[in-house]
Formats: sequence, structure tokens, C-alpha cells
Amino acid sequence: MNLKRIRAIAWKEFIQIKRDPRSLALSLGIPVFLLLIFGFGLSLDIDRVRTIVWNQDASSKVTRDFLLNFKYSKYFHVVAYTDNYDDIQHRIDSGQAMLALVIPKDFSHFLEAGKAAPLQLIVDGSDANTATIAMNYVRSVVYGYNVQLLSRMLLSRGIAPRAQVEARPRIWYNMGLTSTWFIVPGVIAMIIMIVSALVTSLCVAREWERGTMEQLIATPVKAPELVIGKFIPYFCIGFFDLIVGVLMARFLFGVPFRGNYLTLALMSSLFLTGALSQGIYISVVARTQLMASQLASLTTLIPTLLLSGFIYPIFNMPKAVQAITYFVPARYYIIILRELFLKAGGLAVMWDEALFLFLFAVLMFTFAIRRFKKKVV
Repeated sequence: MNLKRIRAIAWKEFIQIKRDPRSLALSLGIPVFLLLIFGFGLSLDIDRVRTIVWNQDASSKVTRDFLLNFKYSKYFHVVAYTDNYDDIQHRIDSGQAMLALVIPKDFSHFLEAGKAAPLQLIVDGSDANTATIAMNYVRSVVYGYNVQLLSRMLLSRGIAPRAQVEARPRIWYNMGLTSTWFIVPGVIAMIIMIVSALVTSLCVAREWERGTMEQLIATPVKAPELVIGKFIPYFCIGFFDLIVGVLMARFLFGVPFRGNYLTLALMSSLFLTGALSQGIYISVVARTQLMASQLASLTTLIPTLLLSGFIYPIFNMPKAVQAITYFVPARYYIIILRELFLKAGGLAVMWDEALFLFLFAVLMFTFAIRRFKKKVV
């Protein structure tokens, strides 16, 4: 291979990118847009559940004290108080409330008599996941209240509370359980995979559609030199997108970075090489920009979004689907990013993910070079 010819092809591609503002906007603008949308718009945290209360025992101090546990909890937001079921149904149907607490009129009498007091809980089950979490929040508040109530009753009778197990959880790596810290590294991986494959999938197809490929075929440039020359500019753009993503994660979303930046650059280069090579391979196979963009979206967007562990945990998927995820490169890169951002992991921890990314990059690069032929047909 001749370095001068590779440099000439790379410089030609830089000029082509500069003359095509749409491709440049796609490469530089979409990463920022996606990070803002996913970083601010997508959250797995569920708090301030809109709650409506019907307290039929409002004259009792016991019930008022009980409701204070919901009023001052960050997980609930009491939007209204009511005195009938029709209002509850209207507010839940209209989306004004998701949860309703109905306290019966004999609530305080049951408690004072040492009996179990009923509490009616009405939940909007149209969103099953959120409804389940909301009910668990209620159970947690009720359990805490029961423990306090039992302790007060025993002490009032001069009986010391029995010893009990007290769980003291300690959360590592993400003490506040902030979902943004979990989401943003995955968004960076998704951006690099999608943008890199999508943009490079058009580079060779564009040459065929514009009729300039015949001119390149007539030159002494060899197939590997042409592929490498087209690879270099997009690698620079992809790495720039990575830098922008890391800076936004650190200073806009406040995600800590506890790993090594050199390790990040090395792992990202492997992943970027594989993603770009996949895009070039798609471009060589498709030969039309429309087909190339569709294939790139199908082979990168859907697997990265659904099968990489970006949002949905892989261990919760069916076994057959879990087997498919092993062939999704973004799965391994997301693990690496979360290790570097949150756990300060090194190569000793991530060597198997790094090995797969290396194999993926070598295979895709080899496929792209072997598939491209200097022939018109």
C-alpha cells in the first residue's frame, strides 16, 4: 500500500464532507441532539407519583399523622383531597392522578384497638411497570409506619421492643441511584455506533450514484488504499463525537468519570473502527445511498437500542434473545463505558469485552476490503 495514495483519498473525502453540509450536520449535530434528548428526556427514576387522598376519618389525629408519611415523601405528590369515588375515577381517567388512597372512617379505631386497619389503594394499571413501582412505594411507607407504631405501642405498655434485623444498605458506584448516570454512557455508545455506521454507509454508495467511482477505478489506487482513505476522515469525526459526548456527560449531566482516559481512547478506537468498517461494508454491498441508509439503520439502530443492555437488562431477556445479544458489539462497549465512568475498571476487568471489540474491528475491516472490487459491474 502507498501512503501517498491513502493520504490523497483521505484528503478528497475531507473535501467531500466539507462540501456536503448535510453529512457534516448529521455527523456533528445528531450526537449532541441525541444526548440532550436521552439525557434530559429519558429517566428510569419514578418519583412524585401523583396521588389523590380520600380521608374518611379526617377528624382523627392518627390518620393525619399517617398521611404525613406520604405528604413529605419525595416519591409521592398529593395533588388533591376528595370525598367521593366519582372524583377519584375522573382524576385517574384524565391523568391528573395515578394513585388514590382511601382511608375508611374506622381507620383510627382499628389501630387503637390493636387490629389491622384496612387501607384501600387504587392504582392506574395502564402503565404496568410504573404501577408496580408505585405500589411498592406504598408498601414501603406502610411497613415503616407499622414498625414505628409497634415500637410506640410496646413502649407505652412498658415492654421493650424485640430485637429485629435492621438492613443497612450501602450502594456502590451510584449512591443516589441516578438513572442519568446509567443512561448517558449507553447513549454515547449508541451515538457512535449509529452515526458512524450510518454516515460511512453512504460514502462508497455516493461515489457509485454520482459516477465518480469509475474515475477512482481508473486510477492506480488499490482497493485497500481506497477503503482506508475513506475510513480516516470518518474516524476523526467519530472521535470528535466521542469527545463531545464525554464532555457533555461530565459537565452537563454530572456523570463522574472514574477510569483512565487512555483506556477510554483505546477501547473507543476499537469500537469506532468496527462501526466504521461495518458502515463501509454496507456501502460497498448496497451501492445506493437509500439502500445503504436502510441497512445501516436496521443493523445498528434496532440492535443497539433493544439488544445491547442500553435500557433493558439482558439477564431479563429470553435465553434465545440473550444468545443474539452476544453478536451485538454495542453490548460490550456499553459495559466498558459504564465500567470506566462509574467503577474505575481497568483492562484486567474488561479484557473479554476488549477482545470481542478487537475481533469485531478486524473482521469488519477485512470484510470491507475483501468485498470492494475495482470493477464497474
